[in-house]
Amino acid sequence: MSLFKAASTVSLWTLASRVTGLVRELLMASTFGANSLTDAFNVAFRIPNLFRKLFGEGAFSQAFVPALAHTRERDGEEVTRRLVDSVATVLAWILLLTCGLGVAGAPVLVWALASGFKQDPHSFEAAVLMTRFMFPYIGFMSLVALSAGVLNTWRRFAVPAATPVLLNVAMIAAAWLGAPWFKSMGIEPIYAMAGGVMLGGLLQLLVQIPALHRLGLLPRIGIAWTRIRDAWRDPGVREVAAMMAPALLGVGVAQISLMINTQIASWLAPGSVTWLGYADRLMEFPTAMLGVALGVVLMPQLAGARASNDSERYSAMLDWGLRLVVLLGVPSSVALLAFNEPLVATLFHYGAFKDSDVQQVALALAGYGAGLVGLVAIKVLAPGFYASQDMKTPVRIAITVLVLTQLLNIALVPLFRHAGLALSIGLGALINAGLLLAGLLRRGSYKPMPGWGVFALQVIAASALLAVFLMWGASHFAWTAMRAEAWKRAGLMALMLAGSGAIYFMALAAAGVKLRQFATR
Repeated sequence: MSLFKAASTVSLWTLASRVTGLVRELLMASTFGANSLTDAFNVAFRIPNLFRKLFGEGAFSQAFVPALAHTRERDGEEVTRRLVDSVATVLAWILLLTCGLGVAGAPVLVWALASGFKQDPHSFEAAVLMTRFMFPYIGFMSLVALSAGVLNTWRRFAVPAATPVLLNVAMIAAAWLGAPWFKSMGIEPIYAMAGGVMLGGLLQLLVQIPALHRLGLLPRIGIAWTRIRDAWRDPGVREVAAMMAPALLGVGVAQISLMINTQIASWLAPGSVTWLGYADRLMEFPTAMLGVALGVVLMPQLAGARASNDSERYSAMLDWGLRLVVLLGVPSSVALLAFNEPLVATLFHYGAFKDSDVQQVALALAGYGAGLVGLVAIKVLAPGFYASQDMKTPVRIAITVLVLTQLLNIALVPLFRHAGLALSIGLGALINAGLLLAGLLRRGSYKPMPGWGVFALQVIAASALLAVFLMWGASHFAWTAMRAEAWKRAGLMALMLAGSGAIYFMALAAAGVKLRQFATR
């Protein structure tokens, strides 16, 4: 499977995930609005997701996937299968202990992430209860990350890319069916969403099993003490653990930044955490479809190229990925900056979601949009270091960016409130991506192929034309006022998006960009 075809497969499934995710958010917005209880749910859901970054697709994947690819390239299939069993055994027991501690320590975790909730005891108690119920979600998702690492290394990209759809379907069912049922029973309806999260995590894990079984790679998790002891002593497990140590620090730095931002938002106006959450969901559309897809596809391939000392292929894959980032990331950033309010109004402006909520989410979305290219580029640049088993350089950069981001918060939050938090993240991502790129260039790992200057000018010119069209569309139609005409607004949005795509790609073609080159590399 070519890199482009693999990335397209992941992107299509990611698109399905993001579409169902938007349906989920639309239902939540119209059912619950933006208030202190939705803030409580968002914080409670963020806590297991924070730990998931450590044990799941964050530090663990960054260490496990390169080690797995190196072992397969160097030692063959049988040794690789033993490594999968040993890592699964160690991970499962660590997760069991972590989930127990997390459930017991939920009040401390909520206070650490959102101490501002103490101003409203009901919100704090709701967040603690939902945290306790959802904390085992990290167990499901970390084992899903293990399975995804194996399947992606064997170039089976579809199942890992498709599984997030199941979480969204479960949460849609919770908002659509569960919330009214809870309300009829006198239970706070928002608690239904916690049940949807747990069901979604279980479904995502179960769907991995047939795919792994077909490859003969279904992990055998040891229960006996001797199996657990032998797994700990496995050299491959020690290699993964050694690589995870700096990766944990790097991911920990990112999570500290998230915790600080959530703390700040919890002290701002009620609804601030939720406004940032909805903006984050929209921003995830391009970052996941492009950045995550490229990262998932490139990581094992870059690691394989490093293991075989093929520096030319390694550099060429990075160049291909970065050109796609510029080709699709720049117009996406333009759309979030020039067309943010129509996007938010069309997707979320129903039921309990007020006009003022639309404006506040749009402001946060613009902040994220300013750094979108950086957020996407990191997903391509960071694997360039991980594939070489260099975890320390991205960590040093992450620590530097954490300090700079908090300095930006000091300057921007008093001016822009919650939108200042989004803008500081966006600007920090641009700095992070720039430092990662400089590091790869300096060590000679990445050597840009000819034609970058002309290509950048072509993309900028096409994006400028796109910006003019989107600004006209944003100002010409009364998007918020069309609340009662949902289908008309949705149809108009579809026409605007189709027109935007046509204008951008026709402008690229007129400027001489040959899109087929991205499919054939």
